[in-house]
Amino acid sequence: MKRSRFSEEQIIGILKEHEAGVSAADLCRKHGVSDASIYNWKARFGGMDISEARRLKALEDENTRLKRLLADAMLDNAALKDLVGKNVWSAPSVQGFATSPMTIPVA
Repeated sequence: MKRSRFSEEQIIGILKEHEAGVSAADLCRKHGVSDASIYNWKARFGGMDISEARRLKALEDENTRLKRLLADAMLDNAALKDLVGKNVWSAPSVQGFATSPMTIPVA
């Protein structure tokens, strides 16, 4: 994932300037970002305090970790289902029988 040049604290500071009345174009020139960045940040962090942004980041990290754990558990579950579905112990070659039909002479 691409790393941002600005921390959450800096982004919220820029948004506070915007709320104070500084135009988006002036902010873009001052901080070297595009209009789209300002409005994306506003959609994501608008109205947040720094502590709320940190909490959001912590929750996103935890969510990512839990998703990874769930994916690993689902893979393990699928592998176990495949193993049980094959039923390896009932195969004739494992039990010592020939796989081709044999004719037994009758006396």
